[in-house]
Amino acid sequence: MATDMYAGFAQRFDAFFGSFESHDSCREAFFEQLFERHDVRSVLDCACGTGRDLHLFDRLGLEVHGSDISPSMLAQAERNMAAHHFHVPLAQSDFRELPLTYARRFDAVVCMASAYLEVPDAHELARSFSSMRGVLNEGGILVVSSGIGDKLWAEKPRFIPEVSNDAFTRLFVIDYLGEGATFNVVDLYHHPQRKEVPVWSITYRQVYLQNDLETAIHRAGFLTDEYYGGYQFEPYDTHTSDMLIAVAVR
Repeated sequence: MATDMYAGFAQRFDAFFGSFESHDSCREAFFEQLFERHDVRSVLDCACGTGRDLHLFDRLGLEVHGSDISPSMLAQAERNMAAHHFHVPLAQSDFRELPLTYARRFDAVVCMASAYLEVPDAHELARSFSSMRGVLNEGGILVVSSGIGDKLWAEKPRFIPEVSNDAFTRLFVIDYLGEGATFNVVDLYHHPQRKEVPVWSITYRQVYLQNDLETAIHRAGFLTDEYYGGYQFEPYDTHTSDMLIAVAVR
């Protein structure tokens, strides 16, 4: 079995977002409007991580399923669901092989938070999107998102402050590696008795920008696709957008 790269990080992952109960009203409104527009009643989060978006979709009254390749992230999702009194069926699955896990189809499949960057090349990216398409109903939608877009890749910042509160500061320290990059998550605690500096790293062999996504989505057989630069449906701009959201229709 492949090594679970999140084994030492799953329990700290949610620190990116604050308390599990905290809601991003703009993000929630985005999905509510998008899903209403496409008559979405069932959704699969195929890189569900610790379950934060499962919680969001459950609040929207949808039929929700979650999958992830990482046993550690799924275990944390189970703990989060138990602590917050909701339940969503979970499955361990590689999102490149979803039809092997699911014998049914959904109105929407989502793959959020740069998860698609974990595949090694353009062929595997198209394979991933084809797999996601394979568990979508006709007219269903794929939604993928990343905080790594054309603007960041052009500017190549070395340090990105991600979280800062009374307890700790979390930084991305980025090593650029040709077409890819290593993102080092560095936690600096503010308490004088906590001297450790935990570091967790993930390497993306290739960073996929808008043109790469568009090519892979078309290769996977989707009919139409749109690109947004944020959760207010603003059009994606390669020079100014800090995030990249793609919505493709089967």
